Amino acid sequence: MTAFSSNQPITEAARRVGRSVCVRSGGARPIPLVAALLSMCLLLLGGCSEDEKKVEELLPSVSVFRVEAVALDEEIRASGDLQARFHTMIAAEVAGRVTELSVDEGGAVEASAVVLEIDPERRKLDLAAAEAELAQARANLRKERSQAKRIRELRSQSVSSIQQLEEAETALALAQSAVRAEEAAVGVARRVVADSSVAAPFAGFVARRSVELGEFVQPGTELFELVSLDPLEALFSLTELDTERVRLGQRVSIAVGAFPNRTFGGVVTFVAPVVDPATRTLRVKAEVDNSEALLRPGLFARVNLGVARRENVLMVPAEALLQRAGGASLYRLIDGDRVERVAVESGAMVNDMIEVRGDVREGDRIIRSGHGGLADGMTVVVREGAPPPMTTAGTGKRGKDS
Repeated sequence: MTAFSSNQPITEAARRVGRSVCVRSGGARPIPLVAALLSMCLLLLGGCSEDEKKVEELLPSVSVFRVEAVALDEEIRASGDLQARFHTMIAAEVAGRVTELSVDEGGAVEASAVVLEIDPERRKLDLAAAEAELAQARANLRKERSQAKRIRELRSQSVSSIQQLEEAETALALAQSAVRAEEAAVGVARRVVADSSVAAPFAGFVARRSVELGEFVQPGTELFELVSLDPLEALFSLTELDTERVRLGQRVSIAVGAFPNRTFGGVVTFVAPVVDPATRTLRVKAEVDNSEALLRPGLFARVNLGVARRENVLMVPAEALLQRAGGASLYRLIDGDRVERVAVESGAMVNDMIEVRGDVREGDRIIRSGHGGLADGMTVVVREGAPPPMTTAGTGKRGKDS
């Protein structure tokens, strides 16, 4: 009997088998045994084809994507908050009654301008009393110095005793100590007078005032909150992958929701020396010009650090990436119809494509869709036909669907 391939049409195979049997039997009709065998083969072939179709219907159906390396022009972006470069709460340093208020909430103040006074007249009287005590101590010192000089002269002539000389020297030392003590008291009184007049340490605006005229305050009582609005600082964080792309003096552009059609310039003034081990991010500050007084501390800021080009970046469709508790992963097609799970790290996102790093190589065929329920080693059926066209990532080529 002549063998035939499963790729040949069944009718052609049957005709060839029948012709072979006729030649061997020497007659015009095939013998009944051969006809029975032919019928059995046809039934078996039909059954196998049906089983294969059923198996294929049970296998997961997937579409794949062939990974290619691209050159990526990537905008380095971050988000953060605007904050005042100088922001402080001014507290009372002396006890007393508030006798003068020269600024209201929201008011502008100049550096060193007095904005509040705490009974300065009483402090000036205390200073005058301390200065009088100092004058008296100095007069007594002059007296004791003269007395000690006279006793020394008498002692040199053996007129006064050693005890008298020692007493004179002791009195002189006490007078000198009294002068130093009174000088310190005068210094303290002068400081109290200065502290009773509360001045702004820098130019800014009163964000909040906590006391009223006539109120009695103690040392440490909060008086008012002062903020400087120009310049401001943008505080933001970068991922550890972008740490090498920021430097002191680098210019940045900043956008805020309150002004959607314009950006504000800034300069990087601080880059943290270490990466935060908890968040794996790097803290950065940029000084932002606010001479127009349009921005306010607390606004959400979107920071653009410019464009950086990276070569040989592996990009895959975002839908191919699986985010699970153990981290990101994707499925790769191996041996034609089996899949294996590969752990990866995700990176830059461009449109509907995402960067991946890990055990992935250019040319790998990864599962783009249909990966629900897949497991390592599972056999799949690759759907025919290309998926919808995709946009270009960066300036390089995107991976091709296959």
